[in-house]
Amino acid sequence: MPLVRIEMIKGKSGEYKTTVLDVVHNCLVDAFGIEGWDRFQRIIEIDKEDFELPEGKTEDFLIIELTIFPGRTGEQKKHAIELITETLNKRLSIRKTDVFIVINEPPGENWGLAGKQME
Repeated sequence: MPLVRIEMIKGKSGEYKTTVLDVVHNCLVDAFGIEGWDRFQRIIEIDKEDFELPEGKTEDFLIIELTIFPGRTGEQKKHAIELITETLNKRLSIRKTDVFIVINEPPGENWGLAGKQME
């Protein structure tokens, strides 16, 4: 159950945002073996004046945070990062240098599902 948070500058079309969500999800299906229905994703749009871009980045810059259950291997995480970046480049012409991905992996005790703490 990856939780996906994607931050971007406001103003992209609905089709563009849907493609970003689909790319990230499909890449996680491939890299992590998650189920197709397992989509806990959101896009956070930020006004241009409130989004400080690092030097050399364009207005297509994305910050993608993946919060995942513990247990994925380093190779799986590497594959997810590379696949997401490459596919966004191919599908939406987003420069690879405009994709920033961070993976958070809190322990099971920090997850609560249906009122129950995971272990």
